[in-house]
Amino acid sequence: MTEYATLTFEGKTLELPIVTGTEGEKAIDIRMLRQKTGYITFDPGYGNTGCCKSAITFMNGEKGILRYRGIPIEELAENSTFVETSYLLINGRLPTRKELTRTSVMLNDFSLVHEDMQNFYQNFPRASHPMGILSAMVNALRSFYPELVETDEQTEMIFLRLLSKVRTMAAMSYKISRGHKVIYPRPDYTYCANFLHMMFDTPVKPYVIDQDLVRALNVFWILHADHEQNCSTSAVKTVGSARANIYATLSAGIAALWGPLHGGANQAVVEMLAKIWKEGLSIEEVISRAKDKTDPFRLMGFGHRVYKTYDPRAKIMKKICDRVLPKLNINDPLLDIAKKLEEVALNDAYFIDYNLYPNVDFYSGILLRAMGIPTNMFTVMFAIGRLPGWLAQWKENLDDPEQKLCRPRQIYTGSNQKPYIPIDDRE
Repeated sequence: MTEYATLTFEGKTLELPIVTGTEGEKAIDIRMLRQKTGYITFDPGYGNTGCCKSAITFMNGEKGILRYRGIPIEELAENSTFVETSYLLINGRLPTRKELTRTSVMLNDFSLVHEDMQNFYQNFPRASHPMGILSAMVNALRSFYPELVETDEQTEMIFLRLLSKVRTMAAMSYKISRGHKVIYPRPDYTYCANFLHMMFDTPVKPYVIDQDLVRALNVFWILHADHEQNCSTSAVKTVGSARANIYATLSAGIAALWGPLHGGANQAVVEMLAKIWKEGLSIEEVISRAKDKTDPFRLMGFGHRVYKTYDPRAKIMKKICDRVLPKLNINDPLLDIAKKLEEVALNDAYFIDYNLYPNVDFYSGILLRAMGIPTNMFTVMFAIGRLPGWLAQWKENLDDPEQKLCRPRQIYTGSNQKPYIPIDDRE
């Protein structure tokens, strides 16, 4: 039996259907609101607006819950790999051993990129940001690989090709930006091991694969694989709703992720720590300035738009940091500052009252820095991890008969109608 919410205004009453999700969350269906009343809703940032029904990711910010296809993120981080989690997100279930092996083999088969694409790379200015390069190059993939999504097999091939090649292209952009020789993937390495190999191997000094770092990278990408209807995912779905090709659609997602308020937050954390160290600020001074609303200083990596308790991904990432950093035996002043900030903030009444817990960006920036990933590659690392989520959300949106071209409304606040004034009569 359908439940209804009653809206009363201007002496009129309108019944709006209530939609209930599988976890009990509720929404008021306002699709007929404008048609029946002439009114629209006003919700800057869409913080109270549901744009779709989705079976991919469930998150509860008040309780700190995150699940992919119903499986808690904690269990995936502990037991899964990034490739297996990608399969889960895209296909809606965990793969069998045979399916996982086949997927891994295809990822290796698709790992090389067309040699002509190196011409594009070589013509970017040396100072170009890797995210700008990656966004452009993903868009350029359409010129080299056709978009055929008429069958499930064709869709799978495109998705695996993207998952594999974007990883290779990211490593290539780093190598070329430093003037180094491009390192090609090895067929005997796993997905994450191959990325580390392509990033850090050199003809002079071969990179030795450390399985603890491979595991850390798997967890990092699993934690970033999807996060419901965030900014970049919304960009992917908005561009995809116009039926733009998948390459252009993902390029838009990468561009959205580039922003410091979204995917660039982990880079902003490290830059903040570097500023604190360079200026010799004490932890007490930093905390005091963070509390002062008149001070432009912002403590990056604390708090979250959705989570009102501890970000479940942050707990997992902190454990990975605690496991990896001692092994690497890195003496980094920024890491020391981060640990002290975390300790003070977690015990400060102001941060507790305002739910300003360390988020995943705080710890992920620390981990990537310790692993040797340069700061300007942090957002690229995020993009690789978020790719399976974008693909899953794009496919779900495409298959949903209720979805239409995304076209938000607005409340106009400009001038009323006025005549055009000829240029000679203007003062």
